[in-house]
Amino acid sequence: MKLGISKLTMGHRKRLALASVATAVSLLVGIGIPQAGAAGLYPSKPKGTELNLFNWSNYIDPALLKRFTAETGINVNLGVYDSNAQMLAKLEAGARGYDIIVPTDYMVQIMQKKGLLQRIHRSSYPNGGNLKAEFVNPYFDRGRIYTVPYLHGLTGFGYLKDKVTTEPTTWKEFFAAIPSYPGKTTIFDDKKEVIDAALRSMGYKPCTKNVAQLQKAQDLIKSIKPNLNTIASSGNIGRLSGGTSVLLMMYNGATYKAKLANPNVVFVYPKDGMPLWQDNFAIPVGAKNVDNAKIFLNWMMDPKNIAQASNWAAYNNGIAGSEKYLLPAMQADTAFSPTAAQMALGVAMAPCSTAVNDLYTKVWTAFKG
Repeated sequence: MKLGISKLTMGHRKRLALASVATAVSLLVGIGIPQAGAAGLYPSKPKGTELNLFNWSNYIDPALLKRFTAETGINVNLGVYDSNAQMLAKLEAGARGYDIIVPTDYMVQIMQKKGLLQRIHRSSYPNGGNLKAEFVNPYFDRGRIYTVPYLHGLTGFGYLKDKVTTEPTTWKEFFAAIPSYPGKTTIFDDKKEVIDAALRSMGYKPCTKNVAQLQKAQDLIKSIKPNLNTIASSGNIGRLSGGTSVLLMMYNGATYKAKLANPNVVFVYPKDGMPLWQDNFAIPVGAKNVDNAKIFLNWMMDPKNIAQASNWAAYNNGIAGSEKYLLPAMQADTAFSPTAAQMALGVAMAPCSTAVNDLYTKVWTAFKG
């Protein structure tokens, strides 16, 4: 199936080289500027006893939520999603039952422009000054008017070294290896992550407007589809550690957790580039328990609390002082703490234009069928 789309205009985004973890995260500071707005005031006490959190699957420690309830008297009702697109679709369809959501950096810009986020400037929060310097003024939310940072990481791929003998090191080699392991490979159910990876594997840049390049990306992902075990963004820790899939698109922290269960797990930072992402807490328009949401955001900016989240999910965070509470073994593993050379492969996940996003949707629809 051909794309059937006309030529559009959009400039390519430059790849940003990273020299260290701090420098890498600071990439998230320089790409675009959302509108400024008035700061929200921090509440003096909870209002009611409920809080509805809409978060990624398997992405927050249940014990942490129980401790929050014990300390504040606020009960947390947790709903989950598997992709930014899924979360956005629910909100655009009119869902108004969520008090906190967890959008990734590029999605913050998209949601802010659509008028879906409340302004909650961190300066009104008692713990608002705890952010590491490189997280204070990110490109997707200048001055932290709409968000506070949660966790951050990178997208690469994982494999079992006792099953995959080719030792792939690039996206090109990842896609080329998939037919060798029929029924034993997995990619994300995420159009941006997958199409970006396919483009990188052929030497093209994400968010390209070039129809011929997007057609090649579509052809590539359609060609490997018959060999896939599943297309999923959740459940991959168990698939990799248990051997249901031996080669998978993975986040670095999820791969670290799989490695704890199976020492044959290897995480690869692809040499042809990978997305550097940051997830954030935000309060959507229509939230019913705004005061309780702000209390939760402030509580999560406490170094000890966010460290518990990092230790459980295996992703680093943007709160100063949390380092002393992180597990030493986790900090020593490159799946959690990439080397400077590995971080230099990361590229901030800026959003594609609306026109290019429409092209991505055509590619993804043709792939999913």
